[in-house]
Amino acid sequence: MFYYLLKYVLLGPLLRLVFRPRIEGLDNVPASGAAIVAGNHLSFSDHFLMPAILKRRITFLAKAEYFTGPGVKGRLTAFFFRSAGQIPVDRSGKEAGQAAIREGLGVLAEDELLGIYPEGTRSHDGRLYKGKVGVAVMALKARVPVVPCAMIGTFEAQPPGKVIPNIHPVAIRFGTPLDFSRYDGMENEKAVLRAVTDEIMYAILSLSEQEYVDQYAAVAKAEQAAEKKAERRRERGFRGRR
Repeated sequence: MFYYLLKYVLLGPLLRLVFRPRIEGLDNVPASGAAIVAGNHLSFSDHFLMPAILKRRITFLAKAEYFTGPGVKGRLTAFFFRSAGQIPVDRSGKEAGQAAIREGLGVLAEDELLGIYPEGTRSHDGRLYKGKVGVAVMALKARVPVVPCAMIGTFEAQPPGKVIPNIHPVAIRFGTPLDFSRYDGMENEKAVLRAVTDEIMYAILSLSEQEYVDQYAAVAKAEQAAEKKAERRRERGFRGRR
């Protein structure tokens, strides 16, 4: 019940007022039955903008850190995310990917919409990164269509680290559902999973018109962080010699 209170009374109207999103292709989202909505991930606000404009309830797989924060703030954040239809997924350890797939298949088994960001994390620079194959595993095992979705302008409206959003035009585009029934029974074939994932990412790319990077976002973030750390060390060393 609190989900619909957020959607129609508390958060939804506020998001529509602040972002004034332009919606394209909403009819591509099935009116009933299980389906995956796979999108790019540019901003913290993505978690709430898409559910606010969809006619159906959608459940997202979200990182467990949103649910485990300390103190009153952490408990309120966890309550808010659960109320907004988010499922916590631990992204650390060898079983993390399997746990996410189990949770996602559980949602699809209830004939619901599952929202997922194949990149696995927010883009730190606004570009689209290589997709992880979990979305393909779920699509093939559950035998459901995948609706590609592109969030446009949310990076500029609320880039990483920005708490209060900027006033910036936002658009949400939904593409034609992708049917992967030709791969029935092949969900354990690595080459098939990679091909399905790449097809989904290409559909997202066509909608978003982002620059594509053939690298996992988490790897790119780690490399960038390491470069910044090395640069700070060099700067400290230079100052020390002066």
